[in-house]
Amino acid sequence: QLQLTESGGGLVQPGGSLRLSCAVSGFALDDLVLGWFRQAPGKDREGVSCISSKDGITYYGDSVKGRFTISRDNAQNTVYLQMNSLKPEDTFVYYCAAEPYSVSKTVQSMCVFVTAGMGDYRGQGTQVTVSS
Repeated sequence: QLQLTESGGGLVQPGGSLRLSCAVSGFALDDLVLGWFRQAPGKDREGVSCISSKDGITYYGDSVKGRFTISRDNAQNTVYLQMNSLKPEDTFVYYCAAEPYSVSKTVQSMCVFVTAGMGDYRGQGTQVTVSS
């Protein structure tokens, strides 16, 4: 059973940094497309970033490009989201999500699926609050 566990959220001042971690169990990282999306009460769900574990291809939402970096450590079965230059509008609950590779789908389409939170596999979320 694929399970995802996020950690690393917290309170940070504007301009600060946080690194979120997503520990994966029950599945080898090499077999997954993984991503992050974020959501807050009263706000639309927003795709943040995605990574294809096999080849390292990455995608980013427009609002985080140049500030956030997604990476993976296949040996640790963990995906990271390094968030720099944080802004108050980055305040959300951040969710890690994953899908096993499918031969019938492109990586890009799987990333859209994962970062839209449409799959069956996601973590419990970790709160990020950016405030002075």
